Amino acid sequence: MTDLFAASEENARRELAAWQEKMLRPPSLTDRLSRRMQQKMNSFIPEKIHRAITATMKQMIRGVLFGAEFVSRKPVTGISLAEKEMKVLERINFYRTAAAAEGGITGAGGILLGLADFPIFLSLKLKLLFEISALYGYSADDYRERIYLLYIFQLAFSSAEKRREVYLQMVNWETQKHNLPADIHQFDWRSFQQEYRDYIDLAKMAQLIPIIGAPVGVVANYKLTNKLGVTAMNAYRMRWFERAANAGLAKR
Repeated sequence: MTDLFAASEENARRELAAWQEKMLRPPSLTDRLSRRMQQKMNSFIPEKIHRAITATMKQMIRGVLFGAEFVSRKPVTGISLAEKEMKVLERINFYRTAAAAEGGITGAGGILLGLADFPIFLSLKLKLLFEISALYGYSADDYRERIYLLYIFQLAFSSAEKRREVYLQMVNWETQKHNLPADIHQFDWRSFQQEYRDYIDLAKMAQLIPIIGAPVGVVANYKLTNKLGVTAMNAYRMRWFERAANAGLAKR
């Protein structure tokens, strides 16, 4: 059993290294062109609309982030990384299925139900992050852990240009978290919501179209939830191995 866990941990280390390389990769020509096009489109949207969307998304996310039912989740301790990740994969599978079903139902309902998909799907993704955080042994009672969840969310749904910036804010988190502002209002909500909207617009807009909305909703929600889960796993693997490395140095 020990050998199995050791092999799993080594595999996790390899997967993490490949993921970290991807996070640091500069944007491709296609990435840059897509980014410029999206920025041009955003420039046509009135400032008051941007402010309204930012305020709405901020309140929605803060409502989940500070909800007592999530903050009070107990962190799981005393088990190996392999055991943790078996449980994490089970939760990702559960939320992928739930999100896909939700996307299919709202997609089949046309524009009105399609618009309702946004807050429901957002809530499902944040709930998944809370569960993953607890399974890796972190308590969301700590405000800084909730900020880490926001960074994971942003990392999963950002452009290639923004992705590297966010990733570097997460490296050596045990040190970086002490530099966080005391007030979550100081978080860059405007950038957060724009990156998220820009990332999912193409994947989700077709969900509003009658007939094809249902299958599009199923596939889009499934893939986006899976992406968030994989991002979260690697973000917490990074902390697991950073902590192990720091503990090793402390023993010398």
